[in-house]
Amino acid sequence: MGVFTPKSAALFITAGIGLFFYFRYEKARLLEEREKERASRQYGWPNVGGPFSLTTQDGKPFTEKDLLGKWSLVYFGFANCPDICPAELDKMTTVVNTVQKEHGDIFLPVFITVDPARDLPHRIGRYLEDFHPSFVGLYGDYDSTKAVCKKYRVYFSTPPSADPNGDYLVDHSIFVYLMDPNGHFVEAFGQATSEKDVTEKIEGAIAEWEKETGRKV
Repeated sequence: MGVFTPKSAALFITAGIGLFFYFRYEKARLLEEREKERASRQYGWPNVGGPFSLTTQDGKPFTEKDLLGKWSLVYFGFANCPDICPAELDKMTTVVNTVQKEHGDIFLPVFITVDPARDLPHRIGRYLEDFHPSFVGLYGDYDSTKAVCKKYRVYFSTPPSADPNGDYLVDHSIFVYLMDPNGHFVEAFGQATSEKDVTEKIEGAIAEWEKETGRKV
């Protein structure tokens, strides 16, 4: 086994100290990477949203750049939806009204159709009259619709060859997406999330964004 001399003892202690600081550094690095990964999952900036090109209910072009400068609530649905879409749009209307009482006109509610065969711009305009007056309705052909849905990780079942006169329902993802004034994804609210919970989470997101950026919308 050899003799444990003072020199070997000193080397052993030095190596032990080095390993201690190395593992402490590695632990801190891993915790930092885990926190960054958690934040990436939470905010989803690389994964949700991005460039798109659609048309408003007034026939005007609309891209992701038109989301900048305000907080946005984005919902994908269709005008023939019997109950879920109207309920979610009502929820968005209530939330926007509540939040804007405190913060002013800082929100842009957006409806994107996943039924381009039937939901032409003029029809979307009529459909949105029952909800918040600042709603922007967006339409695109099938390829444009598919592209923006892919950006937002939205599933929809409308076939490319759908009959505009057909009586069919569309299966689709049911989420309201919160985007910050820089166009970054913050959170997705599911159907089961109450108006109160959505409002509280938005209030928290606004406070955090203002703290980080040092400015208000």
